[in-house]
Formats: sequence, C-alpha cells, structure tokens
Amino acid sequence: MLNWAVTFLVIALIAAVLGFTGIAGAASQIAWILFVVFIVLFLVSLIAGRGRGPLV
Repeated sequence: MLNWAVTFLVIALIAAVLGFTGIAGAASQIAWILFVVFIVLFLVSLIAGRGRGPLV
C-alpha cells in the first residue's frame, strides 16, 4: 500500500510540473489517503502482534 502511495505522489509531482493542476490535486489526495490507511494498518498490526507469544 505504501508503494501505491508513493506511485500516486510521483504522478502528482509530474502532473504538477507539467501544469495539470486538477490531476495533480487528485493524485496527491489519493496518495495522502493511501498513506494514512497504511499508517493505521501498520499501527494496528504492531499492537495486535504484541499480544502473541513466541511461535515456537
């Protein structure tokens, strides 16, 4: 998911350089949403993984 966020960020930067502000704005919003979802899922997996013991 972080890979998709970075991809949309690169698309937004390229579109902004080329002057496509509408596409750049939409791509940056998508990148921001994906980044926030990634952070939330990462924190949930960290918290959920702490309760488990060793898998031996």
